[in-house]
Amino acid sequence: MSARAWVATQWGGLDEWRFVEREVPEPREGEVTIRVRASGVNPADYKHVRTPRPGVELPAPIGYEVAGVISAIGPDTEIATGGGRVGDAVVAFRIAGGYATELTVLAKDVLAKPDGLGFPEAANLLLAGSTASQLLHVAGVGEGDTILVHGASGAVGVSLLQQARALGARVVGTASEGRSDEVRRFGGVPIAYGPGLVERAREAAPEGYAAALDTVGTDEAVDASLELVADRSRIVTIAAAGRAGQDGFRAINGQQPESIAYRDSVRAALLERAGSGELIVPLARTYPLADALEALNFLSEGHPGGKLALLSSRH
Repeated sequence: MSARAWVATQWGGLDEWRFVEREVPEPREGEVTIRVRASGVNPADYKHVRTPRPGVELPAPIGYEVAGVISAIGPDTEIATGGGRVGDAVVAFRIAGGYATELTVLAKDVLAKPDGLGFPEAANLLLAGSTASQLLHVAGVGEGDTILVHGASGAVGVSLLQQARALGARVVGTASEGRSDEVRRFGGVPIAYGPGLVERAREAAPEGYAAALDTVGTDEAVDASLELVADRSRIVTIAAAGRAGQDGFRAINGQQPESIAYRDSVRAALLERAGSGELIVPLARTYPLADALEALNFLSEGHPGGKLALLSSRH
């Protein structure tokens, strides 16, 4: 069978991407073929093909998460949440090549989609949600903690706000003034970044901060975290690895073995919470899959106001 898919033909920018026809292999044992309904859109999709990466060959497939319907399943195969039949609605995460109309992936990366969760939202849940969950886990955030989240109105930040609230933590989150309502919507106390950040943070939490979680990676965010949180093991970043090594705090990324193991372990629980409405994925826009470059250009402007999804079929 054939499908359409986006690939990067050379390392570099979006002008090196092509929307191509390719053959989809029949699933073998331990594999599932998914007819994609929605592909999640993340900054990593374009950042990870800017320069050569170990284990990635050109043309490089694009996209890490999808939601769709099983169109074929290999012999003696079950998906990660058990069972799995043709026609079942599913989510797949940490896959290669999600910007496609159909693809074959490892069954261990496929989970049942809750009925209460739409395909575009489901396709955008797990990368941001599992990253947020790991940030909270590594920082040891628990009930009664007050934490500072840098970039609280972004995709990972919004998931952090909701998951931290469920843990019983209080969140002060940085955002632009135009995005402060989004922070409030999900239970955080918004403060503007920019000059005077430390003073505003102290005013928002006179009790002090137990931890700081950084999703933006600016020197301003790092410097504020170091000034406000005494225990550097409870400062965690996903965007400032260089500063982490220099200043002795924690940096995580999705390629680390411990990150892969942790994020895999929380996928099913995140889906269950999203299906029940406890965890919301704000959706800003949807685009046809063929318009992926337009979606990514919009995302790169920095403030999409929610997640973006690429739709492979009519919704």
